Amino acid sequence: MARRRPNPVQWTWYALGGGLPRELADWVLADVTGRGWAWRHLLRALVQLAPVLVLCLVAVPVPLEYRLAACGGGVLLGLLFSAAYMTETSEHRAVKAGWPPGTTRRVREADAERRAVERGARYRRDGAGSYD
Repeated sequence: MARRRPNPVQWTWYALGGGLPRELADWVLADVTGRGWAWRHLLRALVQLAPVLVLCLVAVPVPLEYRLAACGGGVLLGLLFSAAYMTETSEHRAVKAGWPPGTTRRVREADAERRAVERGARYRRDGAGSYD
């Protein structure tokens, strides 16, 4: 069964911090815990920064070099701040979607343990890929 995804308007609203309908709760959990979740988090942070960057580039009456420098510094600081609170923000998104607090941590830990077991399975005694 294919997992339902948000449409572009819903995703933009979600990226800006809004909630999604209850039927997308599984997608939200996969989004904040699945492979590449940190990169998706940073992408959402860029979406949140975009309106401010556009305003800075267009509306501030200073030379372009200063506006570009301000935008670059703003992106750097915004992403740094966003990365500092990455796990808390993803947990908040999951709770907002209806998952109990602590779910994202548990899912990530279980996934990391599963991957470690799979990596170790290559080296099991007399098994496939065994070096014994």
